[in-house]
Amino acid sequence: MAEVTDLFEDLKNCYSENEEYSSAIEHLSLNQKSFYDASYGPLHEDCTDQFVSLSTSETSKTSSSTFKESVVVVAASGKILKKRRLSLNHPISDDDLEAIANDLEEAIIKPRSAPSVFQSNVKYSFMRTIKHQCTLNDALNQSVIRDNSGQYLRAFAIQNLDDAVKFDMGAYRSAAEDSKLPVTLRISKTRLFLSAQNEEDPVLLKEIPETPKVITDGETNILFFWESYGTKNYFKSVTHPTLFIATKQEDLVHMARGQPSITDFQIVEN
Repeated sequence: MAEVTDLFEDLKNCYSENEEYSSAIEHLSLNQKSFYDASYGPLHEDCTDQFVSLSTSETSKTSSSTFKESVVVVAASGKILKKRRLSLNHPISDDDLEAIANDLEEAIIKPRSAPSVFQSNVKYSFMRTIKHQCTLNDALNQSVIRDNSGQYLRAFAIQNLDDAVKFDMGAYRSAAEDSKLPVTLRISKTRLFLSAQNEEDPVLLKEIPETPKVITDGETNILFFWESYGTKNYFKSVTHPTLFIATKQEDLVHMARGQPSITDFQIVEN
């Protein structure tokens, strides 16, 4: 087998002469044969300045190489003809390399066989109601009550705890979140569920005919990860994982990351 020169070093030198060297070329990985196991014959003179396809087999239609950052097309003389960045880490076919070589636009090339959007499709299945008619009090000894508008909740210091909103807490489970406990908070004896919104926006009351048996990605605004540390309880939004149910002094219940809002609650069970 003929001795193969260090192509990576040659490419590095080419970069220094033509454009900035990209370290991503050093991260090429071959799934089957090592690059240096491939057999190469001498290039004919008429191959100069023509497209060269790097592959581990002359008869293979799809290269087993995975390009993590960029693909470079080099002429036999060592001159860099094209350099393109790929948006996805995906096995590259000969057709994709041809597209890179023939494309004149300075644009991102997406492999035709790769999907453009990935969806997690996480499902949360209802287990049971784990708390009935409990109230939520914050660190200022305020209780959660209904706002006069009827659409929102408010934190207020009350004398009669019967005026506080009572919640039923439903527990869910998911294989993707087996270390966390997703819950819903429904106002007892109603069809109103707490629904997370954007940061600083008031928590909405969403009417749902019955407790959902399965909750999918598009409906997770009614789900919260319940975290308990002693007497402090936190409800982190599943839809917005950096936001918690929060209160301020005599203000609407809203979504917040933390201070100056209050995000810990004491659960009082009747």
